[in-house]
Amino acid sequence: MFRSACLIFNPVAGQSDSEQDLTVIKNILEPKFDLDIQFTTKEVNAGELASQALENNVDLIIASGGDGTVSAAAKALIGTDIPLGIIARGTANAFANALGLPDTIEAGCKMIIDGATRKVDVGNCNGKPMILLTGIGFEAETLDNANREAKNRWGMLAYIISGFKQLQNFNKFNAEIETNDKIISVAANAITIANAAPPTSILAQGTAGVIYDDGLFDVTIITPQNKMSAIAASLHLLQSTNNDEAATRDDIGYLRTKHIKVTTDPPQKIVLDGEVIGKTPLEVKSIPGGLTVFTPKDQAVQAEEKLEHLPGVNIETKN
Repeated sequence: MFRSACLIFNPVAGQSDSEQDLTVIKNILEPKFDLDIQFTTKEVNAGELASQALENNVDLIIASGGDGTVSAAAKALIGTDIPLGIIARGTANAFANALGLPDTIEAGCKMIIDGATRKVDVGNCNGKPMILLTGIGFEAETLDNANREAKNRWGMLAYIISGFKQLQNFNKFNAEIETNDKIISVAANAITIANAAPPTSILAQGTAGVIYDDGLFDVTIITPQNKMSAIAASLHLLQSTNNDEAATRDDIGYLRTKHIKVTTDPPQKIVLDGEVIGKTPLEVKSIPGGLTVFTPKDQAVQAEEKLEHLPGVNIETKN
């Protein structure tokens, strides 16, 4: 039985009335838990509050906010047995959507009260914790060019606008991708390494659904030859994701692996869980079952890897 809970609440998340949201949460959870409510501020983030809660020996931690709040709290819990409850109140709610968690406050609270937990994978990217995905090329440039003012005004639309602007540049780069059993050399526009990803993370959707508890990363490699092909590839990924099917275009490759290294020429920006952290090279290692989360049960579909049809690809089998 979980008795003590720390609720980490971001009062500026989303566009709803935060005071009303908090009242609803308290009315549902306080009869069930000894609830300690902590608020994020500009000076104190969710990761710091979660670390303090661990020192206070709470039974569980609940993060209520957007992706930044959830991600920071989750990363503080990696490698512990303290479960994370998520009450999604942000604009995108990428991690919650990736895990199929409820999208309302009432349903999120009920899920936590029901008490069912699940171990999910996390990753280590260049020494930093990763719960969602890391990307290089098109996705990183799109994120970096979506400025704060645009995101505040347009929300998710800011990324779409930035993406179309980025298509005008259409920069390709040479990449060497090394896994446990092969070395892949290819000219690409984007490489995405996903631990978990919502359907809206289109460039991560080469496989038929990113599996977040199989100990493997889902890697998608995009290699269109021109702007029109890039648009067509993006639309194909969107369609295949909606149909729960793996990509079939020759300029989209994918594989699953628990360890990957990527070097590029020229160096490319790296985006990790929504933040640009530097430039390639990068190395990502899986930490199977590294995080315990309150989550509904679901089933995932396995996909075979597809690489050989990528234009100009060279694959070497490692001994």
